[in-house]
Amino acid sequence: MNRLASETSPYLRQHAHNPVDWYPWGDEAFDRARAEDRPVMLSVGYSACHWCHVMAHESFEDEQTARELNAKFVSVKVDREERPDVDAVYMEAVQAMTGSGGWPMTVFLTPDGRPFFGGTYFPPLDAHGLPGFRRVLDAVDDLWHNRRSDVDRQADALTEALGRRTRIPPDLTATPGGWSAVEELAATTLLGAAIGELATRFDARDGGFGPAPKFPQAQLVELALRHHRVTGAESSLAMATTTLGAMGAGGIFDHVGGGFARYSTDSTWTVPHFEKMLYDQAGLVRAYVHAWQATGDPRWLQIVEETIGYVLTELASPGGGLYSAQDADSEGEEGRFYLWTPDELAAAVGPALAGVAADWYGVSAGGNFEGRNILRRPVGAPLARPPEVEEARQLLFAARRSRVHPGLDDKVLTEWNAMFGASLAEAAAATGRQDWSDAAVRIAEFLLAELRSAPTGRWLRSWQDGRARHLGYAGDYAWVVEFFTRLAELTGTAVWLDRAQEASSAMLGLFTGEGGLLYTTGNDAERLLVRPLDVLDGAVPSANGVAATALLRLGALRAEPELTDAGESLLRALLPLATEHPLACATSVAALELSGGGITEVVITGDRPDLLSAARARFEPTMVLAWGEPTPSPLWAGRDVGRGYVCRHFVCTTPAATPLELTQRLDDELARATVAAAPSRP
Repeated sequence: MNRLASETSPYLRQHAHNPVDWYPWGDEAFDRARAEDRPVMLSVGYSACHWCHVMAHESFEDEQTARELNAKFVSVKVDREERPDVDAVYMEAVQAMTGSGGWPMTVFLTPDGRPFFGGTYFPPLDAHGLPGFRRVLDAVDDLWHNRRSDVDRQADALTEALGRRTRIPPDLTATPGGWSAVEELAATTLLGAAIGELATRFDARDGGFGPAPKFPQAQLVELALRHHRVTGAESSLAMATTTLGAMGAGGIFDHVGGGFARYSTDSTWTVPHFEKMLYDQAGLVRAYVHAWQATGDPRWLQIVEETIGYVLTELASPGGGLYSAQDADSEGEEGRFYLWTPDELAAAVGPALAGVAADWYGVSAGGNFEGRNILRRPVGAPLARPPEVEEARQLLFAARRSRVHPGLDDKVLTEWNAMFGASLAEAAAATGRQDWSDAAVRIAEFLLAELRSAPTGRWLRSWQDGRARHLGYAGDYAWVVEFFTRLAELTGTAVWLDRAQEASSAMLGLFTGEGGLLYTTGNDAERLLVRPLDVLDGAVPSANGVAATALLRLGALRAEPELTDAGESLLRALLPLATEHPLACATSVAALELSGGGITEVVITGDRPDLLSAARARFEPTMVLAWGEPTPSPLWAGRDVGRGYVCRHFVCTTPAATPLELTQRLDDELARATVAAAPSRP
């Protein structure tokens, strides 16, 4: 057993019995590398990564490979989900060296942490155009001992390149100060420009944006829904609904147990990589809720219900937090848990239902994945199950529970929990589901109790089995602010606004840096080779885009100019990059709509659930909602009890006494915002 046995990361503990003499990331490993003049072999992955498991079985469990690693290198294993800062720095290096990246990531470092060679997955022996891992080890060892000057030159060049790649170029950095007329125009027209680019990537037949492999990309669906809301463009709505429909019908969605796999390997969403990540459920729940609000289509609500049901059943920890992921593999096979033969299906549901279930889910003797069947529906076919199909689904679910389950990554991450909590709060508000509301509060209470340092209140990144560790990152803080603000809107309880403001103040103090942007790591964190910035959307939305949205929304509810100014400062810094790369900055483009079109402030006073329901039923991404416990905000000053107020910059229209009147006020406000956001004409 090596040093990984006591780690909180399930991914690291999966390697605790490897013959490799693993170290976790830290001074001990690098001190040894310096003392023995060895290079560091850094391996980065995550628990649900299929190819990480493949490389572990092929190489890290192999005695001969382990002997070579132990004799010539200091081997360091990192969970990218616990240490996104380390992952970001060295992923940039691999991309600079090879032009692409991915996991598992393998990087060779000097003892001072400078990268000089790397890649992703290496097979044990030469195959598919890739060098074998042992051959790579021999080549790196030869380079280290016989061509050290080449190593140093490469390491210096890569370090310099990292410095450039992890900074916003000066010509894409906005200058401080108020919005200029040019900046204001750019912010208000950017959504349309983004949609124009998105349309060129849209797959009109199978949904999604670009060729296989296809990722859900909930942020891009959100942009299309937002554009339709402002312009009424049916083409934008079609991009969103075609994509949501194809994903909900495809094999990427678990038709038996709910929830989405990480991505599809093909263009029709049929064959997924079967791992399920909490962050994907968070983004997709939000997108499907918004589509349901925008269209009233019951398909979207069904998918919301089943995805939330999956998370709260399969990923729920006893204390209220949510686990990170389920693996793709079980019984040594990728996807085995989710696959069916006709005989297995018939044994599970019985002869009376076998035919109808096979017809509904497309089960055939030949199968659609390695001789077995991934359950799916044809694109555009109904998703609402007739009673006999629903009975068959429940029997399939019961039968599947007796199978060997995929591995569970049982760490609780602050960022991902806050992401899902924010989406759950929106879903609870839109549907009136009290059980979802209660679950959202439990998640928040768990985070507050378990993921803050007791002496300082400093948010931490990761918790597992009673232990929290790793200083929280900008993304953790940004999502906590967003989550707690959404909880205040859901529950009408003012304490959540207080908690959100505490987190926002700490976030700005710890992370604000270059050009007004937030660094990934706090000013109290370990110093890496470079200090990364998270400005582009990836698997999760960019921390800076989320922070800008959260600060502006909280600032509107609290009437705190400092919060609003901080959000505007982030937007000024993000605008040039978002203009250059709008789809890579989709979260920032959405945040810019809050500035270009402005925020609609809605106040419901007294006990008026009918007015509250009228406001919540709408897809209003630029709306904030104050109700329940009054706060010192000007939004509450001088309000009559039992009325609905629609305001902008704390100036309100005539109060609404009925849901119809409130709906009309919101329609009028949307029309004004649309005019305000439209580009001026000469």
